[in-house]
Amino acid sequence: MDYSILVGGEAGQGMDTFAHILERTLKRLGFYVFKHNDYMSRVRGGHNFMQVRFSNVPIYTYSSKVDIVFALNDETVELHKSKLKDEGIIVCDNDIGKDEDVLHLPLIDISKEVKDRRVYTTAGLGAILKYFGLPVDRAESVLRDEFKESAAESNIKALKKGYEVIESKYNLEPSKDENIIINGNQAVGLGAIAAGCKFYCGYPMTPSSGVLEYISSKYREMEIMVDQVEDEVAALNMALGASYAGVRAMTGSSGGGFALMVEALSLAGIIETPVVVINVQRPGPATGFPTRTEQADLRFMIHAGHGEFPRMIIALRDPEDAFYQTARAFNLAEKYQIPVLLMSDQHLADYTRTMKPFDFSKINIERHISGAEAVTDEEYKRYKYTGNGISPRLIPGKVPGQVVLVDSDEHDERGNITESAETRINMVNKRLKKFEALKEEVEEPWLIGTEEPENLIVCWGSTYGAVREAVERLNGEGVSVGALVYGDIWPLPTKRLLEMNKYAKKIIDIEQNATGQLDSLIREEALIKCSHKVLKYDGRPFSGDEIYERLKGVIDNE
Repeated sequence: MDYSILVGGEAGQGMDTFAHILERTLKRLGFYVFKHNDYMSRVRGGHNFMQVRFSNVPIYTYSSKVDIVFALNDETVELHKSKLKDEGIIVCDNDIGKDEDVLHLPLIDISKEVKDRRVYTTAGLGAILKYFGLPVDRAESVLRDEFKESAAESNIKALKKGYEVIESKYNLEPSKDENIIINGNQAVGLGAIAAGCKFYCGYPMTPSSGVLEYISSKYREMEIMVDQVEDEVAALNMALGASYAGVRAMTGSSGGGFALMVEALSLAGIIETPVVVINVQRPGPATGFPTRTEQADLRFMIHAGHGEFPRMIIALRDPEDAFYQTARAFNLAEKYQIPVLLMSDQHLADYTRTMKPFDFSKINIERHISGAEAVTDEEYKRYKYTGNGISPRLIPGKVPGQVVLVDSDEHDERGNITESAETRINMVNKRLKKFEALKEEVEEPWLIGTEEPENLIVCWGSTYGAVREAVERLNGEGVSVGALVYGDIWPLPTKRLLEMNKYAKKIIDIEQNATGQLDSLIREEALIKCSHKVLKYDGRPFSGDEIYERLKGVIDNE
């Protein structure tokens, strides 16, 4: 059994703090937690809401139905009362929802008693914990960790008073807290740190800013150079400069910022300098929906930059995957001397989920740096022709007497500018050889559900959690359905897809875009066409319930 609490109101009413304290309290009580955010692009006003879902078993997505709506204004009551489960309730202050069937509590009165107007949501937290029959001691410890002493004491008073104004409906049992709680942006930053990243720069852009913020919060203890630069053009160029100098470097942005990086991306291609770049997608074109989610940049990422040069693209599926794949991206970038592009989105960036602690022993830092052995006949050739297209890479100044030349013009093996047609052909072929080798590195998509399904789903990235829940639910009903969830997406791995295509009567593409970009890529690379599409592009992420219902419609419609 799982339970969900939705808190809603205007920006500035404190719902973010409430949800933060609630999720950490539930985590310390030993529950698995998933927190989903829905917020507008404004500091004050508008309508925002957050949903905290918890269970005694792992959960991977949010729910379309909730047990409690904690309404901070009348608008929340009107907008979300339809989301209540059959026995769900709306909780609010006495002055809210006067004409509605809601549970009124004296939350503002409690804050007046405590003499701190800001703590009325904490009084609501106390009531909600009592509703589920949960103790308040873990919430007290969270409040002491999050606030200074005086603020913590007033919040704890409000918490306890709120706990006394309601009767318990449930009597849930806490268990041992063994998990971490983390969001996608934090997991990317942690993966970069684990991989030995020593330079990160970027220009703040929602929803990618969390990666910059997380790494900058660790810069001193991990000895990482972090720079907030003037724009995204400078960001990728600076990252390339740091990589040329020998350190592992990364930058990131969202779609509009990545669009500004494409000239520098081509520079990375021709100077064969490794770099990791993340695009945390949001709906476009242009400014689009700045605080919402979409998966509409796949085709753009594959073809970004003028000219032909290899790159690898990895779509991140959940925070755990984001951690390990970010670390892996640095090894691949260095091994092949290419840009490795990570794809996330606002949903994955911002939702938080509990999971087992990451295993740092699985992270192997594989530096691909040459030394004096790369110098033959007293001459170093930065772009030496090799069988696999990968040339020896020296760090400037590390081998006495040798200069490491790089140039944005076409060049010969030494790095000198050339107009030779023959050299041009050889250099293009040399660079493209690396793409052929990359095809041997790609990992097949994750398989969820039936191994030989009649109904095969293909999807990628952050849809993983919702698809997983829907597939497991359908399998539990005896429906033959399986899903391939792509992480490595360029070059596109096709072995598992081709094998499962033998059994599938229907292939269903699930994506958060309007054109089915993965479907078109599969048609090109595997000559397989999806028979059905389940697409969403309103800026809101799929829930497991929504995918379940839409899949039922496709599967039942023979």
